Amino acid sequence: MDELAEAAGVARRTLYNQFTSKEEIFREMLKRVSGQLESAFPPGIETRGDAEDVLRLIARMILELHKNPEYLGFLRMVVADSRQFPWIAGEFAAVMDPLTDRLTRYLAHLTAMGVLRCQNPLLAAHQLMGALNEFSLWPWMVGRESLPVSTEEIIDETIGMFLGHYWRA
Repeated sequence: MDELAEAAGVARRTLYNQFTSKEEIFREMLKRVSGQLESAFPPGIETRGDAEDVLRLIARMILELHKNPEYLGFLRMVVADSRQFPWIAGEFAAVMDPLTDRLTRYLAHLTAMGVLRCQNPLLAAHQLMGALNEFSLWPWMVGRESLPVSTEEIIDETIGMFLGHYWRA
């Protein structure tokens, strides 16, 4: 709570005047982050071009989300506090899982259409997100500068590698 009050530029007592508990603060922050995640993977994105165009758009939106200090700070809190408060991880997963499920369904749809050949679309979805996270999310989470690679190069190489493996030839 001290760190949160400091980050907000208010006294700890001010936080307790606005919120009754850390859980209430977390839930309010989760609502805000949920909106940010929705903008990173908005409804209908799957119809905005061919498979490569859509995957590039998704990659760009994920990388842009990683530039948001509020989102990244929230992730740090989830990681730091989930062991002491397991409900935090559950609540966060309840927001993240539907987005991962949508990407998984999209990859399964592309496989059913004969565009991709993903034997396990869930694995493929996590591979794609993991490759993107490696360049922008994880360096920040451990207090390092992001890798000296441009956003365009990250997108080009990640999508190229992904489609190189999963594209139905």
